[in-house]
Amino acid sequence: MITELGHFALLLAFGVALIQTIVPLVGAARGWPGWMAVAEPAATVQFLLIALSFGALTWAFVTSDFSLRIVVENSHSAKPMIYKISGTWGNHEGSMLLWVLIVALFGAMAAWFGNQLPDSLRARVLSVQAAIGLAFMAFILLTSNPFDRLAVPPFDGQDLNPLLQDPGLAFHPPFLYLGYVGLSMAFSFAVAALIEGRVDAAWGRWVRPWTLAAWVFLTIGIALGSWWAYYELGWGGFWFWDPVENASFMPWLLAAALLHSAIVVEKREALKSWTILLAILAFGFSLIGTFIVRSGLLTSVHAFANDPERGVFILLIMAFFMGGALVLFALRAGTMEAKGVFGLASRESALVLNNLLLAVSCFVVFVGTMWPLLAEMFFDRKLSVGPPFFNAAFTPFMVALGLVLPVGSALPWKRARLGKAMKPLRYAFVAALAIGGLVWAMQTGRSLIGPIGMFLAAWLLMGTAIDLAQRTGRGSNRLARLFRLPRADWGKAVAHGGLGITMMGVAGLTAWTVEDIRVAQIDVPFQVEAYDMTLRSVTTQDGPNYVATTAVIDVEKNGRFVATLSPEKRFYPVAQMPTTEAAIDYDLLRDLYLVIGDEQAGGGWAVRTYIKPLTNWIWIGSALMALGGLLSLSDRRFRVAAGARKTRAVPAE
Repeated sequence: MITELGHFALLLAFGVALIQTIVPLVGAARGWPGWMAVAEPAATVQFLLIALSFGALTWAFVTSDFSLRIVVENSHSAKPMIYKISGTWGNHEGSMLLWVLIVALFGAMAAWFGNQLPDSLRARVLSVQAAIGLAFMAFILLTSNPFDRLAVPPFDGQDLNPLLQDPGLAFHPPFLYLGYVGLSMAFSFAVAALIEGRVDAAWGRWVRPWTLAAWVFLTIGIALGSWWAYYELGWGGFWFWDPVENASFMPWLLAAALLHSAIVVEKREALKSWTILLAILAFGFSLIGTFIVRSGLLTSVHAFANDPERGVFILLIMAFFMGGALVLFALRAGTMEAKGVFGLASRESALVLNNLLLAVSCFVVFVGTMWPLLAEMFFDRKLSVGPPFFNAAFTPFMVALGLVLPVGSALPWKRARLGKAMKPLRYAFVAALAIGGLVWAMQTGRSLIGPIGMFLAAWLLMGTAIDLAQRTGRGSNRLARLFRLPRADWGKAVAHGGLGITMMGVAGLTAWTVEDIRVAQIDVPFQVEAYDMTLRSVTTQDGPNYVATTAVIDVEKNGRFVATLSPEKRFYPVAQMPTTEAAIDYDLLRDLYLVIGDEQAGGGWAVRTYIKPLTNWIWIGSALMALGGLLSLSDRRFRVAAGARKTRAVPAE
């Protein structure tokens, strides 16, 4: 009964979305307030209906309702409860229902908190947002119905993919989807502005909070996925340049560019066309990511589906929204005149350079991701594009971005004297160079990545601190003024500092990782760098729904006990699939990372040991970037009367 109710609620939501797409759009075109007003209650009702549908599907997973095909294929009665719940979105059909739920959530939030928007713009934004939800609900109902029943239910299910049975993966997809789908609001604002033919400073202020929220969620989702890959897959890395990893990273880069570009629209009413184009492309790359994951074109451990028919449907959705928006952009480009004029040396120019670096780096990732497919389709050649290409092609743009950020923050708007603006930063630059040189001297003969990463981290952190200090002015009470700065200023500083810390962590892990692979004998010590390790035992244990081979390894350094680590190999009988569970001794300066392998024919066990300097700073920096976004989002200027215009009094005659 609950399942049928969920299916019926989804059908009703489809009907409401159809009304919300058409009626307010017509009302805005004709200037009919009553028709425009339909958008707000429709957005709320649509969200509540989809939430009911998603709740019914979740209930089916929680209660192990094996009359549903999706539950049979992605759950098992012996699975822990957290993975029964996460199994709801750990598959193609359920994840698409989560997708439309988040589309509806953002639309409802625009209805609830968009009172300061002009009526016509709000109606058009909600209509475009409803059209996106309508398209994906049609996709679900026609090709991916999560409420499909089985005529003869089995006794038990086939279990969820064991790689997804992890707390990190339980929370990673919802955050990632909040970011992916959150960019639909920026897209809706862009298309609504194009239809209305007006892009001004108020529009820039309205679109920034939605983009910022999506960027924060994407940051958290990507960081969670990276952390999961690090500790779960047993390979010791944090980013493999997998096609689906890239699919989430490309919208993140474009969203970051959009955030900075919208600032120029808000402050100077310049870069209007570019900002609109970025809003279209950012969501467009989210659709490309959806297509990559679900079309079967590219192979990945993250892929949800391998169905070309579904891929064609998503391709049609992408062509409709992206093609329609770009055609509208071409028709309206002439109406978006830039009012603000700025010099070559100015904050506007620095933000343009920031945008170019982010956009080109996104294009590099896109080419590397899609080139193997294009080469096979058009040239009948099988190619593999892996980390060496991405590291060589992508890294220079990030180095340039790290160099530009502190300078751009120091430049005033409109026009500046570069020498004067750089004067407060000269000592920071010299100090950062000295740190980079010191690291180079200490690691002679190794990669340049370490010194460059340390230099960029120091440059960003010190540049950010100087920027905050400059905003407090001169004289006494500077400390008090520092804490009274707007939250947006603090948010920018924390996010830029987080980027520097992440760069430092990436450089440390990439340049100075030590790897050791050997056959270890029980109670026979072996040494890796300064650490003495002893394999004490290897036992077999039963888990909730798996069998684990667990090693116990004691670690000492200079005769002092460090940790006892227990790496595991798990085998899931239902899914007939093994997984690796690395044992990690976390530390701010290094991670000690152990993986147990197979028992060897001549006795002993294969053991892989990694010593990874500064690894945790990657995720500390990511958390700081997300925190910076949240601080900016909490700024009063984003919450109160965003873009509201005061009505001037008309004198009596």
